[in-house]
Amino acid sequence: MKCLIPSRAGDNLVVAEQPAVIKKVNDVLIDVKASGVNRADLLQLAGKYPPPVGESDVIGLEVAGVVRSAPKNSKFEVGQAVMALLSGGGYAEQVVVPEVCVMPIPQGLSFVEAAAIPEAFLTAYQALFMIAKLNERIAQGHVRVLIHAGASGVGSAAIQLAKAVGAEVFTTVSSDDKAQFTLSLGADHCINYQQSCFETEIVQRTKTSGVDVIVDFIGAKYLTRNINVVAIDGTIVNLAMLGGRYGERLDFAKLLSKRVTLTSSTLRNRSLVYKQQLVSEFEKQFSECFKVGRLKPVIDTSYRYDEVSVAFERIAMNQTKGKLILRDFT
Repeated sequence: MKCLIPSRAGDNLVVAEQPAVIKKVNDVLIDVKASGVNRADLLQLAGKYPPPVGESDVIGLEVAGVVRSAPKNSKFEVGQAVMALLSGGGYAEQVVVPEVCVMPIPQGLSFVEAAAIPEAFLTAYQALFMIAKLNERIAQGHVRVLIHAGASGVGSAAIQLAKAVGAEVFTTVSSDDKAQFTLSLGADHCINYQQSCFETEIVQRTKTSGVDVIVDFIGAKYLTRNINVVAIDGTIVNLAMLGGRYGERLDFAKLLSKRVTLTSSTLRNRSLVYKQQLVSEFEKQFSECFKVGRLKPVIDTSYRYDEVSVAFERIAMNQTKGKLILRDFT
């Protein structure tokens, strides 16, 4: 089968032939039609984010395609259009994935659109609903959510999910163009951090009460600033460290006085049991929203697999709005 592997220099991916994947008894074998591109893929190529032990070393965390074979008594049929969350192997013509990580493609979506859902939306769902308990917060009253990097793949998914349950959404972006993009997704307030201080803006717009949930991809650079704007009993969920690994001095007095929950998460190396629960809860709450258009995967651009270097460069330069997708080996 064709797949993308590191070049000899190790600084790019090239199309190559490799042996066909081997299916285990509870796996679904998928003929891949499109693969989502994630910043984690760039980190893996750079040697900074290796796959979990026993998983494919081919890059790629989400795909859409067609079932070639499925376990006995599977809920999936041969020929069915599906999308899947992977621990690796997505930049290939075929993947094998545990059945519990496979989802039917919502009616009306293309393979390119569907490939933008699994990693982005499940990561956003995990942060908002499994960790920050957004459903429970909404049941108790008005909730404000701050989503940094709102124009990113996960950010654009998080905006839509938070709005779908009635939260008031704040987001930060790096340009006016991205600000308009996030507002089009439903964000209530968008702050261009190149022009305004998001701390000042949030304090003013919330009349000093702050935001209840923060989904953060920046890390060290925003640690203290997030604590300054989080509300009493608020939760900060860190998913990346684009702004640095090591934080400045942490003011535990503020953490204690506000009763802040400061946590972080990854998804790729979670247990299969955890991923099964995540996929199940996400589908139960939101699968119908894709069918009726309340949620939509947002595609910036799709590229052929042999154009992967262009996609990686655009992500590295923070030039995207929504997701980049790979498709067509030939």
